[in-house]
Amino acid sequence: MLDFNIRGENIEVTQAIRDYVEKRISKLEKFFDNDIQASAHVNLKVYPDKQAKVEVTIPLPYMTLRAEEVSNDLYASVDLVTDKLERQIRKYKTKVNRKSREKGYKKLDFAAADLVADLEEQDEPESQFEVVRTKRLSLKPMDNEEAILQMNMLGHDFFIYEDANSEGIDIVYRRNDGRYGLIETGED
Repeated sequence: MLDFNIRGENIEVTQAIRDYVEKRISKLEKFFDNDIQASAHVNLKVYPDKQAKVEVTIPLPYMTLRAEEVSNDLYASVDLVTDKLERQIRKYKTKVNRKSREKGYKKLDFAAADLVADLEEQDEPESQFEVVRTKRLSLKPMDNEEAILQMNMLGHDFFIYEDANSEGIDIVYRRNDGRYGLIETGED
């Protein structure tokens, strides 16, 4: 069900590390539908001060799971990331189930755009307007509450989605005061 893409920066990914990462993250499969094929992108980093950072991204058809943790122990970081991803899934499923009960749906197919932004900063860009990464989105219908949930799960400041009611393309964003804003497109 989950395919693993494990990379190491400043660390050799041994078979023991690979086995541990796959064993821990595979426990999340119990939350997925059986017919879903997904890839878990795992990046392991060790800093000069011996801090270990683990980043995991799992793009799914209905949401993208992403978490990262830093600690003094690589295995502890893997455990912390797995726990964080499980909390994200539980929070999402609780919200979806509550919303579907409120609206009277028996089974609801919620979907979110597969949007994982690359926020790495470059030291000195060649051009002020240089495009360093391109993302292709498949926008799925949802309401602004679900879009905000997706944005928060991804750790982003904005999220683009198709509004389920108006069928227009909308953007939710986090304001400087911590609240949320909505940009609606389309005709009045």
